[in-house]
Amino acid sequence: MTDEQSERAPVTATAPFAAPWRRIYARRLWISDLLVLIWVVYGTQIAWFGLGAADLAISSGRVAGEISYWSFSTALILVWMLTLSLADTRDHRVIGAGSAEYARIAQSSVTLFGVIAIIAFLTQTEVARGFLLISLPLGILVLLFERWLWRQWLIAQRRTGAYSARVLLVGSRRSVVETANELLRNKSAGYHLVGACVPTGAIAETIDGTDIPIMGSISAVTSALAACNADTVIVTSTDELPVDKVKEISWQLEPGRQHLVLAPGIADIAGPRIHTRPVAGLPLIHVETPRFGKGQKIAKRAFDICASLALIIALSPVLAGVALLVRMSSPGPILYRQQRIGRAGEPFHMLKFRSMRVGADQELRALLEAQGTSEKPLFKIHNDPRITPIGRILRKYSLDELPQLFNVLGGSMSIVGPRPQIAAEVALYTDAAKRRLLARPGITGLWQVSGRSTMEWDDAVRLDLYYVENWSLVNDLLILVKTVRAVVQPGASAH
Repeated sequence: MTDEQSERAPVTATAPFAAPWRRIYARRLWISDLLVLIWVVYGTQIAWFGLGAADLAISSGRVAGEISYWSFSTALILVWMLTLSLADTRDHRVIGAGSAEYARIAQSSVTLFGVIAIIAFLTQTEVARGFLLISLPLGILVLLFERWLWRQWLIAQRRTGAYSARVLLVGSRRSVVETANELLRNKSAGYHLVGACVPTGAIAETIDGTDIPIMGSISAVTSALAACNADTVIVTSTDELPVDKVKEISWQLEPGRQHLVLAPGIADIAGPRIHTRPVAGLPLIHVETPRFGKGQKIAKRAFDICASLALIIALSPVLAGVALLVRMSSPGPILYRQQRIGRAGEPFHMLKFRSMRVGADQELRALLEAQGTSEKPLFKIHNDPRITPIGRILRKYSLDELPQLFNVLGGSMSIVGPRPQIAAEVALYTDAAKRRLLARPGITGLWQVSGRSTMEWDDAVRLDLYYVENWSLVNDLLILVKTVRAVVQPGASAH
């Protein structure tokens, strides 16, 4: 039986550990990384120098000579591969979710070329600048694209339970339920729940709201691991687990094949805000409070100005075409101006291409009451009769939002941020939801690329608060990439 066949084979109570999918996947990444670098480095060399012989000159003190670029390219590929390995870019802890995998690839590659530049300067080696300036960014871009393709494949596999850690949850019933719901919501993280141990130890039961079986009490972790063929133990709370018991669980795990994870009772905190510091044998977790420094504000505003200006120029034919269609489709103005609530509760007028008939605002309350959603902050009308035929197309592909680029340029909005809402919706905010107003509202945001109109209000707030409290420019760029995909392939969630 091959590795992949054993990986997909059904698991029984007496089955051995699942196939080493981590090693299989890392090997595939290694091979594809190598092929990418061979294509990029040798391709750049051939494009720059042609197929003929080319040498780089070395003149350092009394040492002088020449090295073929074919040899230099070979060495560059090998060292680049080594650098990616040393940076743990294929580690199972970073693959499949988050930006850490991509960040490590970019940082290690830039570091490598910085070292090469320093060595070339110190040894007075004349390396063609164009060769390096092309191969570095091209190599990073193609590596990132290759890893993204692999990630899409991995996510598809994980939705079926393959290529995932087989997890046994251990803790109080309430904490197990909360952790299970979070992990089930995000299967792409690679945690396949196969069992749980709770203080009651009711073996015939399952975790509330799921089909995850209870494998016994918290004192039966070792036997439960073998019974459900788990390779990862997640301790969700230590209320019923003394420190010595957690330590015993870690001792009973097979090194390298079974893993222990402690899940603290905090959620929606980004990695950069979390720091672990061992003190007197205690692994203290420091959670930094959200800070919005001047540097962050300047960087975000500069990005907004440059991006909005560039998009306005690039999309000017689209803006003109949509404006003409709106004018021809129904009587009324081209642009629709609506008062929304922005940062710190300040009102502003948001621009949109008009997608409804004139006077649609006066019909909103009756439609919401008929739908039974007048008391919910996320006002959405299903099969809205006020929308014009051309408006449905504009909304489906988010073309009606394009004029908001001028809001961004003017400073009342941002490219990425929580979506602005009308005063009636803001009046229904809880204290937690009011934290959405700490950031400048955006054209697109985290919840827009996570479900759009099908998402419940509580989930939308949770995602917006995560964005506000864990902002980074890298996350903005990732959201923009997902936005492009959501616009091109809107699906049923856009209306």
